[in-house]
Amino acid sequence: MTRSSLVLSVCCACVLLHGCSSGEFEDLDRFVEESKQGLRGRVEPLPEIKQFEPFAYNAFELPDPFSPRDLETGSGVAVGTGPAPDMSRRKETLEAFPLESLKMVGTLQQNRVRYALIKTPDNNLYKARIGNYMGQNFGIVTAVSETALSLKEVIQDPANGGWSERSASLQLLEQ
Repeated sequence: MTRSSLVLSVCCACVLLHGCSSGEFEDLDRFVEESKQGLRGRVEPLPEIKQFEPFAYNAFELPDPFSPRDLETGSGVAVGTGPAPDMSRRKETLEAFPLESLKMVGTLQQNRVRYALIKTPDNNLYKARIGNYMGQNFGIVTAVSETALSLKEVIQDPANGGWSERSASLQLLEQ
């Protein structure tokens, strides 16, 4: 092949390729042109930022409403009136659980002392007798019968900080 025939065949190929590709994307080009006509080139300005005003908290002497009340004053005397619980007493195992989550599942008698069998939420079993403490309100066991366990709880009045007693019980869980 000569040089002139090679150039001529390359030119023919370019013309044929251009002819084949010209109408293929015509509808897409028209869509893009129509879409450009509706666009605005304006961006709304950002809203003005308000200046932050710091607040000085000056009520450090007042009690914190989000913390539990102090059960003792600085002198070690219980706040308020009534039968205050012994805060220096070592806590028993059943005092870690709310009374509502404990279940009485049976009784046991050893050496003329009756025990209530108490099941905790973590499925452990404990013995409780008269004088033991249980529940989170300083509850002391006052009686154990075949069908129930009676307690005397000491609760704090949120209004004046005084203490008061109330009765509670756990009934035998029937299966």
